[in-house]
Amino acid sequence: MAQVSTPENILDFMVSLASPDLNGAVLEPGCGSAPFLRRVRDAFGSYKMEFFGVEIDREAASEAPDWVRLYTEDFLTWEPGVNFSLVIGNPPYGIVGSEEKYPIHSLLEKKAIYKSLFSTWKGKYNLYGAFVEKGVKLLRPKGMLIYVIPASWLVLDDFSLLRSFLARSGANDIYYLGEVFEGKKVSAVVLMHQKSAYPGKLRLWDVKVDDRGKLIPTLWLEKGDWGGEMVRFENDFTRELEGSGPSVGRVYEIRFAARSNEFKKNPEVRREQGPGLLPVLTGRNLKPEKIDYDTNYSGLWVSREVARGIREFYDHQRLVVGHTKGTKVVAAWDERAYPWREEFHLIPKEGWFPKPDDVVVYLNSDLVSRYVKTLYRDFVPHLTLRMLERIPLMESFFSSTPTRTRLDEEP
Repeated sequence: MAQVSTPENILDFMVSLASPDLNGAVLEPGCGSAPFLRRVRDAFGSYKMEFFGVEIDREAASEAPDWVRLYTEDFLTWEPGVNFSLVIGNPPYGIVGSEEKYPIHSLLEKKAIYKSLFSTWKGKYNLYGAFVEKGVKLLRPKGMLIYVIPASWLVLDDFSLLRSFLARSGANDIYYLGEVFEGKKVSAVVLMHQKSAYPGKLRLWDVKVDDRGKLIPTLWLEKGDWGGEMVRFENDFTRELEGSGPSVGRVYEIRFAARSNEFKKNPEVRREQGPGLLPVLTGRNLKPEKIDYDTNYSGLWVSREVARGIREFYDHQRLVVGHTKGTKVVAAWDERAYPWREEFHLIPKEGWFPKPDDVVVYLNSDLVSRYVKTLYRDFVPHLTLRMLERIPLMESFFSSTPTRTRLDEEP
């Protein structure tokens, strides 16, 4: 059920952000033993406050204190008939799907119900996004939601509706924590949302940990007109670089390689080398400024004619940029125009004539690495399309005449 305990210093930090109505109701979704409610009660007392906990796992809820109004139900379909001054907690993280591919498969039969209930559900939505929307809806005006959740929602397209929803619903403070859950490769943030207060207001905080383990936030940027766009750690350096020339997305059409099953279901694709067959390359073949054409990591072979039918652009020399290399930009020029099973493939748009060598060297440079790391930290484990398309290029990288990129014969 994607249950992970919250470190003590994060519990303390999140409760320190809270300012609940002492006559109001406090809710912890996915409460387990109710660690957040315990902290809130210790910090603010219990005078006229009501404490609600919801937990779908009866065993996990067995240690909740008896002063909690406990509901052993699915929070996402639970209807309390109460609005809360504070919703606080650590919701489950994971995608609801089949057991073979996704962690939260026990709720698969409810997925259609969830999609009908939540306006922010999009793509491979993560369950924590639905917990955010539900929590905000249960707040009374000026009420506050405080969750510790993955940082991925800050940039991924699957959460664009959630970001817009939060921007419309009130003011948002985002505290970047990094990887704080022991043994988990998850970069986390604390989201503090105040309902109906200053819609469009966004404050982004960088958080450090002092020698005693206490979390110390520092304000990074503040916006009053946030509409749900990607949240980035912008500064003078990133803004200046983005003003130095056109973006990758303006210059290039960015395509993604065919998926593995597209090759495997094609009867013309072979598993043994033969005359006129090319290896299908993967991310392991891509190095900074270099492509390994000799090692066939995919185990798949295909003729140029068949490859062209799978993706038309396989017949063009092109810029290849790594999708599977973390958030570090790794790029090379595919001079042989081979078929690929992974990575981004960039074809210049009409009227643009970039110099391949200059662009490749630049994309692999420390300058671009610093730019990407500054903006996106470790929000997600890979370079996304939206990150790539916003990388700025230099004005000097362009010529007035095109370079031939289509191959007329076998390499």
